Amino acid sequence: MPYISFKDIMDILLVAIVLYYCYKLMKQSRSVNIFYGVLLFVSGWIIISKVLEMKLLGGILNQLVSVGAIALIILFQEDIRRFFYNLGARQQAHRFMRFFRLDKHKGTGEFRNERETIFPIVMACMNMSKQRVGALIVLQNDLPLGEFLRTGEEVDAKITQRLIENIFFKNSPLHDGAMIIAKGRIAAAACILPISHDLDIPKEFGLRHRAAKGISKETDALAIVVSEETGNISAAYNDMLRAHLSAEELETLLMKGKF
Repeated sequence: MPYISFKDIMDILLVAIVLYYCYKLMKQSRSVNIFYGVLLFVSGWIIISKVLEMKLLGGILNQLVSVGAIALIILFQEDIRRFFYNLGARQQAHRFMRFFRLDKHKGTGEFRNERETIFPIVMACMNMSKQRVGALIVLQNDLPLGEFLRTGEEVDAKITQRLIENIFFKNSPLHDGAMIIAKGRIAAAACILPISHDLDIPKEFGLRHRAAKGISKETDALAIVVSEETGNISAAYNDMLRAHLSAEELETLLMKGKF
């Protein structure tokens, strides 16, 4: 009877964990059926090549597997990119990387506990809520949002209530898209954000809410949404969405910088 060592148990456990996270990633991207197909193909290849030892069919499958690895990378390039992006965006990863940096800054978030930044945002959101003006505001945290800033128009202005309301005014050329606040300033407006395809998002939520959830999934930013239809204020952080926020709840949320 073969002896199963602790290393073998760890090997099986790690493989199970990798398969679970691959399944979770495929399910989120609605590619789970492809994952099932690949899993069945690999299982069949192992049975034919290793268990039954069919040389001819096993050799053909071996060639397909060697080429199939490259095909899978091409097929799932967006999912693979998102996986490593999310992995690098984790707070633990940032703490680990800061250990090797020369500048040992704490990295507690750029917009937390800054009342002069938070107050104009809260007041602007409450006014836009009363007037049913749609808005999407993204506050950069530890992870830079350079690639999303480049999709919009550079503003680089002081954060004021009047400027925020003017940017999202219906006749303003910058009202479509997202405003990004970084380093205590309004960095850009009319920015394009990734859209979340999560099926759990309520149907009454529109593209602004899906964009807010999308940016919160790919980065550690906090996104605020003012609904044009209902005037309700929502916020997204770490792929979670909270709706129907009051002024006090929004202020508390911005002070903490997270849910």
